[in-house]
Order: sequence, then structure tokens, then C-alpha cells
Amino acid sequence: MLEVLEMTPPAPPPPRQPAAARGRGKGHAGQPRKQPLQSSVAQPKAETPAAAAVPPPEASKKCGGRRRGGRGRARTVEPRPASGPAVPAAATRAVIGPPVTSKGLAFCRRPGFGAVGARCVVKANHFLTEIPDKDLTQYDVKITPEVSSRYVNRAIIAELVRLYRDSDLGTRLPAYDGRSSLYTAGALPFDAREFVVRLADGDSGTGTGIPPREREYRVAIKFAARADLHHLREFIAGRQASAPQEAVQVLDIVLRELANQRYVPIGRSFYSPDIRKPQRLGDGLQSWCGFYQSIRPTQMGLSLNIDMSSTAFIEALPVIQFVAQILGKDVMSRPLSDANRIKIKKALRGVKVEVTHRENVRRKYRITGVTAQPTHELIFPIDDQMNMKSVVEYFKEMYGFTIQQSHLPCLMVGNQKKANYLPMEACKIVEGQRYTKRLNEKQITSLLKVTCQRPREKEMDILQTVHQNGYDQDPYAKEFGINISEKLTSVEARVLPAPWLKYNDAGKEKECLPQVGQWNMVNKKVINGGKVSHWACINFSRSVQETTARGFCQELAQMCQISGMEFNSEPVLPIYSARPDQVAKALKHVYNVALHKLKGKELELVLAILPDNNGALYGDIKRICETDLGLITQCCLTKHVFKISKQYLANVSLKINVKMGGRNTVLVDALSWRIPLVSDIPTIIFGADVTHPETGEDSSPSIAAVVASQDWPEVTKYAGLVCAQAHRQELIQDLYKTWHDPQRGTVIGGMVRELLISFRKATGQKPQRIIFYRDGVSEGQFYQVLLYELDAIRKACASLEPNYQPPVTFVVVQKRHHTRLFANNHKDRSSMDKSGNILPGTVVDSKICHPTEFDFYLCSHAGIQGTSRPAHYHVLWDENNFSADEMQTLTNNLCYTYARCTRSVSVVPPAYYAHLAAFRARFYLEPELSENHTSKSSSGTNGTSVKPLPAVKEKVKRVMFYC
Repeated sequence: MLEVLEMTPPAPPPPRQPAAARGRGKGHAGQPRKQPLQSSVAQPKAETPAAAAVPPPEASKKCGGRRRGGRGRARTVEPRPASGPAVPAAATRAVIGPPVTSKGLAFCRRPGFGAVGARCVVKANHFLTEIPDKDLTQYDVKITPEVSSRYVNRAIIAELVRLYRDSDLGTRLPAYDGRSSLYTAGALPFDAREFVVRLADGDSGTGTGIPPREREYRVAIKFAARADLHHLREFIAGRQASAPQEAVQVLDIVLRELANQRYVPIGRSFYSPDIRKPQRLGDGLQSWCGFYQSIRPTQMGLSLNIDMSSTAFIEALPVIQFVAQILGKDVMSRPLSDANRIKIKKALRGVKVEVTHRENVRRKYRITGVTAQPTHELIFPIDDQMNMKSVVEYFKEMYGFTIQQSHLPCLMVGNQKKANYLPMEACKIVEGQRYTKRLNEKQITSLLKVTCQRPREKEMDILQTVHQNGYDQDPYAKEFGINISEKLTSVEARVLPAPWLKYNDAGKEKECLPQVGQWNMVNKKVINGGKVSHWACINFSRSVQETTARGFCQELAQMCQISGMEFNSEPVLPIYSARPDQVAKALKHVYNVALHKLKGKELELVLAILPDNNGALYGDIKRICETDLGLITQCCLTKHVFKISKQYLANVSLKINVKMGGRNTVLVDALSWRIPLVSDIPTIIFGADVTHPETGEDSSPSIAAVVASQDWPEVTKYAGLVCAQAHRQELIQDLYKTWHDPQRGTVIGGMVRELLISFRKATGQKPQRIIFYRDGVSEGQFYQVLLYELDAIRKACASLEPNYQPPVTFVVVQKRHHTRLFANNHKDRSSMDKSGNILPGTVVDSKICHPTEFDFYLCSHAGIQGTSRPAHYHVLWDENNFSADEMQTLTNNLCYTYARCTRSVSVVPPAYYAHLAAFRARFYLEPELSENHTSKSSSGTNGTSVKPLPAVKEKVKRVMFYC
């Protein structure tokens, strides 16, 4: 059972610098001190299903905070009355009014703007959007019979507008969301009306001759509410706390209306083969270029965010050609093997095709499967008397179509009970179908080549897209009075200085100042070298001879020594060669032989040489060693063994050092106690992430990972914990948990609690401040994640000692956004790195950021290829009262402490490590589970059955094994 922390007072910290010396940003002084969220806040129970709404606290709390080092009691803050005029009770029409924050707490307000760093100007792919000073009207739409396709719904409403705009609709041009809501700029001449619309059946589209089938739809339109834009203006001006999402959504629908008609909509993006020529990706796929579009409130007003985008589509080929590409061979000559037939079935299931054997009719079908028999063996009943006819005869007699490739199977279309057969040669794939399954390595490489654009090219493409979209001529934008600038937004930015890094005094260079986000290990030794006395090597690659493997191991051992580690030049036993399919046997053999030879002492490290294409081998090695044998491993690919590069060996030695419990480098400011709000009192920095299964996997669990710093004041060593949770559950379930044990009664545990205890063991201090970087949360989940996870952190602390509540700062880290920053002048080389991207350390916290909340964009890394994506940091909760400069500088400086390379990284390392740990844990899933098969499972904390991951061995868990 996890022990309770001994709460002895920490060693007195060095005196803090005065606030002025810490470079406070303007506007910080005079901000009201924020109160901590009380642990008594009503919270959702651990058993609450993910989909359920999180109940709000009883009273709205301000963003947390307390005086530095103070233990001040929390005060409850009275709920703030919603701003905006009251709607009279007698009002007959509903109004989408000001958002009353039912969420129960307000996010942290911006404490001022940063001032540290060299000022510069950058351009952002945000386009200023002006909105009219008038109300919009919302109507409910009901289409009968009900239609599931948004595409068909839009076609019905488009036909209705074409027929009735100038009469019944009073010349209004409505915008439609494709489901149940219609919006107009001003009221329609009626409150409720039903229309009849006839529409040609799209699946029976014709050439000439046969008239298409028509379907009749009844469309009921009924007044719902007025969408008031006043509150949106109040929010942008900072006079209202919560964003009026409904009003933003209406404007978003209006600006998407024309694009929905012109392009293929997918999520928030639009694609077309006409934007740029599609590129082949192989195996019947091609990339389509498109653009992302989203409207959002910012400090400068409403902004339209436009970014370039590419994704994979199924090529509109004749099915026989598609099959030939999938199999990589001619299919005209011989029947398919069972393995190839299954491969084709997987590739074609769910794909829409149109028939080509009836010249005037292009009917569309969705493929449900492929027949087990070739076409010439297929017969089916043609009447109720069960008279049979062959497919070959039927097509010849009915359509005069002679099937040439009768050795191939038929496509099965329609429902499973009454399957229809279509010969492959009579079908062509319908254009515009996105490919949703996993791409292979070759396809990913091809897609990346298409999407990888230098900053200048991307900027030009974005401007061209805005010009082509012609928002000034968009009839919907005109109808609603929306004006969009065609210029990128110029934003004031600052380039934060790189931090000095400390290396070991035994090296020639004891300190280092990175240049443009990078440095190297020449003349440097790691600050704390790990020790490897007992190691072994297993060679799983048939093409690597023993002498080659031995030479590689000696070179690597030598590099580890040069880097500052104590590394024994000789392995415990000779290099052991094994087949990849004997991985478990080989690892256990080497483990046991070494154990015997070392008289009970265990191996400290296993080097594994892997084939370049190794399938499941890498994951198997990690799973067996980390959860069964308790071994640390370092895998190396064959190509690196043959072509030994000093840079590669140096990078591998950095990884080995941290896996052995060493430290590579430390911030000079950390050792001299100069990091604001970290160096003054024992501070623990957490990183957390949840990774979800790939699209199409509908039963695999999601994996949550939490890492936490285990050294203070250095904050560079991070221990990591992982757990499985319900499929696609975003809230981390096991931050804090209790369960009943038959022998021990109620047991308290959880990842935060365990990491707090290990920090205490490692440093001899209890953490008096918590900084929590949370990755992978979308804006729509901010409230839910903060409420649930902050409460779990509180409970974990309280479970260790009554009244133990260190102040918490909770920061969400986002990389999946579409804001891009460009140099103001692409000819000025001093304002860019080698790749043409903005300089590492560039931070933006004005104009394109949130109107009132504490967020900023930080590009902490140097670009290598393509256009750099800045990380977006959003401080949701801050009881430590960070100034803008303190938070931005800390985050940027931490990006230089990433253990695996001598470059600053694009995301703060604790969040990066959590991502690596979660990704690693996916290998721990049982093989049958990862293949979508069910297996025995225990009930998860949220009521869903999830099989727990095998536990990581204690010896492994203590170090940065995931690196």
C-alpha cells in the first residue's frame, strides 16, 4: 500500500528576488488575488460516465490563486449575475441570451501581457471579420421522411430556397446547418410553415433517356429564437466572461454555406480535386488538397482562421484497376487466392461504387462484401419458385453485358439478407470518398511530401485560398452583412532568450548557450552520468553478422563513456542471435543466463538490434522487458548498425543515460535558484496525456499517462505512470482512486498520489506547489477536464495529510490547432531560422489570443522542414499567480531540457514525456485486444469494462524508460 508522506517542513528556500527583478509583465499589478478552488466543490463521482454532463459547483469560483507561499483560507465568491439586459417575462419570442455560466467556475483571466524578449512583428493566418449590428433569427427544421445524410438535407433545403425564396421566404437567403437549424438575417414572413419539396433520387442519377426517380419531402420550418450578437460584442470587448457559443456557431454556419456547396466537407475542412492536382499515394489512394476554416473570438475582434489541409481520398478508378493497385499485380489472368480475396474485401467494404454497364443509368451502391466464389459459379433465385439463374446469364440477358472476368468474385451490395451481386468490371468507385482507415508507411511518407510546405509557400497558398473563396462576393456573407479582410493579421511578438544549460565540470564546456534552438555534445559531458556495469546484446536481424554487431556495441559503449557515463566495455555474455518470432524465449534466456553468471545480480541494460521492418517486434520487446522481466532496453535498427554515425550514437547515449537514472543537462537558473515560482519552494511539475485508439478500432481502450518531476530544484527527471481506461474517455480516471480490498478494506491510490509520494522519497521534501501541463484537450472539454482532474489532484493531496493543499496551476497544451505564424519579411534572414520559419522562442499573447483568458502561442523550436506549428498554452487555473512573463519564460526554458536530443522541442517536455509514455503503453495491451477482439476485463472506475494494463516493474518505473 502507498505510504503517507511524512510532512516535515522543507529546507528554507533561498531568498526570492523582488517582484520587479522578476520582470513582471505590464498589467499584472493590481490584479485581484485569486482564490483556490475548494476541495469541497461538488464534483462528478468517479463512476460518472464520460458522456454525462459534469455537475457544476454550487457557487461560481474565480480562477484560483493565493499569495506567494501563503496558506490563506479560501473564500467563496458569490455567483456573478449574467451581463446584458434582462428579457421581459412577457416576451413572446425566445432569445438566445447571454450565456449564464452553468459551468460553475471561471477560467483564469489574463494577468497582463508579457514584456520579456526582443520585440518583433509576425503575421498570422487570421483574417479580421466584421459583423453587422443586427440580430439573427433561428428556425427549427423538420424534414419528413427523416434523412440521415447532411448532403441530402442540404439538397432539400437548397431546392426549397430555389422555389420559395422570392415568395414565401420574403427574399431571405437562409443558412442551414444540415441538420435541424436554419438561420436568417432578420425574420421570415411567418412563424411556422410547411413546404413540399420534390427531389431526384441521387442514387438513380441518369445520363439521358430514363427519367430519374423523384422523392417527396415535407419540410416544416418553425421559429425558435433570436440569436443576439450584442453578447458576442460584449465578450470580445472583455465585458462578459463566457463566450456566446450559439452566436459564434451561427456565423460559422453562414460562412461555411457556400463552401459546403462547392467542396467536399470533412470536419471543419473542405476538399476538392480542383484546388490542387491530386497526388497518388499508392494502393488506390490519392491526396486531395483543401483548406480549414473556423471563426473565433479574439482580442482584435472576430477572426477567420484559414489553413491549408490535405487528406487521403479513394481514387475514382474502375474497381478492377483499384484491385490491381491493392494487390500490386495484374488480376485479369488467374483467380484470387483466399488471402487476396480477404485483402480486397477489407479494402472495398463500405466504399460507394456506381454501375457502368447501363449506359444511361449511373446508380450508386455501397459495397458490403465480396463473394467467396468466382462470378462464373454464382447463381441466385429469380422468382419465388426458386428458379435459379447464373450471374453471367442474367447480365447477358438483362443488359446485353458480357462478363469478361468471370474468374473474379462479385461485389456484394445492398443489405446482408438480400445481397445483390455486381461484377467488378461493371463498377467504378464514386469520386469524393475520404479514406478513413490507417495509412501504411509509404502512403504516410507520400502524404507528408504533399503537405510539407515552406512557410512562404504556405502563406501564399493561404492568401490565394482566401482570394479564391471570394468572401466579398459570397451571397451568404452579403446577406448577413459579414465582411472579411483579405490580409493576414500582423501581430506584435517577442523572441524569448534561450536559457543557459549546465553540463558536467569534467567536460571542456561546462555551460552552453543554445543558438537558434540547437547545440551539440562536442566537448561536453552529461551533468549526472548513469552507470552500466552489466549489459547484454540480442541481435534479431538476420543481415547483421556477429562481428558487425560487436563493433557497433563497442562504438556505442565508447560514446556513452565519452558522454560522461560509466559504461563497461564488455557485455556480460556474448552477443546472442535470435529470430524475431522467438522474442520471448530469447529475452528470458538472456535474462536467466546473465542472472546465473552474475550470481543473482540482474542485467541493467539490454541492447536489441532490430530489422528495419520489424512489425510487432519492437512492441513485444518493450512489453516483455518492462512489465515481465523488469529490464531496461535500447533498440537500434539495422540501418544504423551498418552506417554508424557519431550523431546517432550521441543521441542514443543521451537516451541510455536517462534510462539509467542519469541527467543529461540542467538549466543554470535551476541550480542557482533563479526560476520564479519553481526555485523558491519545492515544486513538482506534472505532464498528462490521453491517447485514443485509431479510427476504426471500436473496442480498444484509451491510454492515460501521467509523468512528474522527481528532482528539485533541477526539474529534469520525470517518473511516468500509465493506465488503460474506457474507449475514447478523455478525463483521466486514475489520477485519484479508492477501491475496496477484502483483506485491507478501503485502499487509496492513483497516479497523482503515487507520484507525490515518489517525489517525497526522491527529494526528502513534500511538494509545496504543483504545475500541471495537460496535453490533448480540445476547447469543448476544458470545463469538464478542469473540474474533474483538479478535484482528483485535490483529493490525492488531501489523502496524504489533512489540509495538505499545495497551490495548483493547470495549463492545457494544444498542438492540434490551425494557427500558423510567419515572418513579417521573408527576405530578412535575421528574423528567421534556416528553414524560413520564425525564430525559436517567439511568443504571441495579444491580438489573435483569447479576449480575456490567460493563453499564448509559443514557437519554442527551430523548424526542420515545412511550416512550424506553435504550441498553444491556455492557463485554465492558477493559484500560484504566475505573471505572463513568468509562465512564458518557464515554459520556453523547459523546452530546452528534453532528454532525447540537443534541440529545444515544440511542446513542453512533461507533456511530451506523457505522450511518449501513453504511446509506449499501447504495446502493453494484449495482442488479441489490439486486434479488436474482446477479452476478459475488470470494471473500470467509470463503470465500463476495461482490462487493466500489466504493471510496469518498480525498477523500470523509477527511471525515464519511455524515452
